[in-house]
Amino acid sequence: MSLYKSLLKASNSTKKSSTKKSPKLLVIILTVAALAVAGLTVAAVTINQNISSSGTINAGPNIGVYSNSACTTSITSLNWGSVEAGGNATQTIYVKNTGTASVCIALAVNNWSPSTASTYMTLSWNQQGTQLSAGASTAATLTLTVLANATGITSFSNTISISGTG
Repeated sequence: MSLYKSLLKASNSTKKSSTKKSPKLLVIILTVAALAVAGLTVAAVTINQNISSSGTINAGPNIGVYSNSACTTSITSLNWGSVEAGGNATQTIYVKNTGTASVCIALAVNNWSPSTASTYMTLSWNQQGTQLSAGASTAATLTLTVLANATGITSFSNTISISGTG
């Protein structure tokens, strides 16, 4: 019986030892789990703000702006739809020189509403400074870029001016 008692005593001592370690292990596991949940919570709180928008197009003399490559459907506004903060959107328009002399085309954007929209957004195109001969047209890609830190803007509008000089 003494061997049995010795083994039982050793077994109980091991259980006590592992029981003492168990709360420490439990605290570590709970801490890791809490940190993981906190990280997921932060990720879940990140907000992607969508910004709806529109733009009025003003074409200068002898410049036509169209929605189709045949330059038969003129447009006077663009709707960018909903653009996520940190994202961008593109639209293709067609610009035609309706005059009798060659012109250099340019894009300008103004009258942002709200006025703070221009702090967080840019509108550019790929045809700045392009020469268009009389009667010629070109496809132009306009790109609206919204900075990731855009805040407080839920919609905006602006005026897009396309001119030709020459």
